Amino acid sequence: MDSPIRNISDLRGEIYRLKEVQQQQSVAIGQRFRNFSATISTLGTLFPRSITPEGKSTSFFDQDLVGLISRFVLPFALNKTIFRNSGFLVKTLVGLVSQKASHFISEDTVLGLWDKVKTLFEKKQKKSTDISDEKGIPPMSESY
Repeated sequence: MDSPIRNISDLRGEIYRLKEVQQQQSVAIGQRFRNFSATISTLGTLFPRSITPEGKSTSFFDQDLVGLISRFVLPFALNKTIFRNSGFLVKTLVGLVSQKASHFISEDTVLGLWDKVKTLFEKKQKKSTDISDEKGIPPMSESY
């Protein structure tokens, strides 16, 4: 609105101008949602991308499958187990913190943790007590 409205003709002119702006905006919105791929790309703008100090772009969908699942499962599991009888504020804070913590959970970290746990439970191989050729008489020789 550039000039103030002083009389009825100014008001009618402003109404006409606003109807034209509405028509232009409805055409622009129609173009944004004209097909499925345009709709998906428009909805993708709802999840903003942030740029890391290394110059990489990160967004909600840049995580692997384990990271995406952990964004939903981690807050749910914490609120249903550890913070079961907590209040609304505590559960909200747990949800926010676990959402941030889910960025550190990826397929690589889960596989690394699984390998560490697996090595703890593996049985240590016994050292062989057989006498080798270098240390004396070989086992199963005729010299016994």
